[in-house]
Amino acid sequence: MQPVPPPTVFSVTGRWTPETPACAATVGNFDGVHLGHAAIVSRLLETARRLSVPAVVLTFDPHPASIVRPATAPRPLTTPQRRAELLGALGVDAVLVQPTDARLVALEAEAFYADILRGRLRTVALVEGTDFHFGARRRGDMAMLAALCAADGVQLETVGPVESRGASVSSSRLRRLIGDGRVDEAAALLTAPYRLSGRVVEGMKRGRTLGFPTANLDGIATLLPANGVYAARAKAAGAERAWPAAVHIGPNASFGEAAISVEAHLIGFSGNLYGETLDVDFLERLRDTRTFPTVDALKGQLSVDVKRALAVAGPPAIPEST
Repeated sequence: MQPVPPPTVFSVTGRWTPETPACAATVGNFDGVHLGHAAIVSRLLETARRLSVPAVVLTFDPHPASIVRPATAPRPLTTPQRRAELLGALGVDAVLVQPTDARLVALEAEAFYADILRGRLRTVALVEGTDFHFGARRRGDMAMLAALCAADGVQLETVGPVESRGASVSSSRLRRLIGDGRVDEAAALLTAPYRLSGRVVEGMKRGRTLGFPTANLDGIATLLPANGVYAARAKAAGAERAWPAAVHIGPNASFGEAAISVEAHLIGFSGNLYGETLDVDFLERLRDTRTFPTVDALKGQLSVDVKRALAVAGPPAIPEST
């Protein structure tokens, strides 16, 4: 079998390269980068500082479940780039995104440890959650990892689950909250508000005729919140300034459409965003989607939505054109 391909490296501080002789590492999907992940990273940073080595996160794209059980694989909460950004903000030196394919998921646990963790990363310390599994069929567990590390002289740190409201913080819990539209509850468990990113494309331009022009997003790779209207903040990728936004997810039922769309009205913004990537951070769900009997009734509700979104997301930035 051909060797597993090398990971894509998102270097945050420049302290780690593939030639670095030693590091402290943690391995996992880290999808969403929630408070449980932050606890693991905090212990990783403490361990790395104590040993005077870089702190490295190894994560995967796509989720290994998409190879092993594609019909039931979870929809991702973050793109690899967003995951690296969030983990970098927690202070790690590098994020390595390992391509997931049949070769990787077939790698036995002992080989994953020897070839990837020790061979490629040259880890001298590992930090993992208590439910960590690795290798083909998830056969490797913390007991096996402890034995492998002890035989190799690698330090192993274990971090227990983080709980909120009597339940563990997990990516699956976050998927349920976001899928239900409870983005404010999800934000309380994340290290940053839940974000969708998509390319702005031309739509039907109905919003403009109603007095509420929208940016229509395409190519969204992550889980959509439940249909509804949301308060959010939005900005073009790479821009410094974010704008309060009222975001509609769902079909335009008042116009007889069934297709799901994501449309963001940036409050106070004037300019052309076509072709730009727009990052939308969700703050609160304002209402369900519904059908309005007249255009005037729809316009009246849109005005209410904008006022409520503004109250949640804060004042608009100083108007500027792009």
